[in-house]
Amino acid sequence: MADLPYNVLFLCTGNSARSIIAEAILNKVGAGKFHAYSAGSQPRGQVNPHAIQLLQSLGYDTSGYRSKSWDEFAKAGEPKFDFVFTVCDNAAAEACPVWPGQPMTAHWGIPDPAEAKGTPAEIALAFKDAYRLLNQRIGIFTALPLRSLNQLVLQNRLREIGRMEGSTAKATENT
Repeated sequence: MADLPYNVLFLCTGNSARSIIAEAILNKVGAGKFHAYSAGSQPRGQVNPHAIQLLQSLGYDTSGYRSKSWDEFAKAGEPKFDFVFTVCDNAAAEACPVWPGQPMTAHWGIPDPAEAKGTPAEIALAFKDAYRLLNQRIGIFTALPLRSLNQLVLQNRLREIGRMEGSTAKATENT
């Protein structure tokens, strides 16, 4: 493991909602211990306005968030990641770039709030649920005694986090 802070990358296909929300949460709750980033295999080009609205309503500064390709982080000179988490099933099934430093990986798939249909209240609830699920996982992750766990135990704990309540089908499969 690298010296503090640990660099963490959250991946999703579009990098417009879940991965952005996870990046925001970890940068807030893990400040000083973690530095979070997010990216997508096929970025949508803009952050979902419902994600921005939710984060702003919770007091997050959203000015620096943008939808970007994971290719940006595969280039020389970019941060070396200690952890890479996929938060959608599509990204988990895709061939990811080779990340320098052999980061620990896990799939933390949750339902895509950007796919929510219905009234504005129902859509807002889908985003709140995604936030709640990611916040819960990230809270458990940040509480792990990372330096005292061996690689195998840590990898198992990361996978267990991905199988928590609200996980998508791929996240609950044995890996």
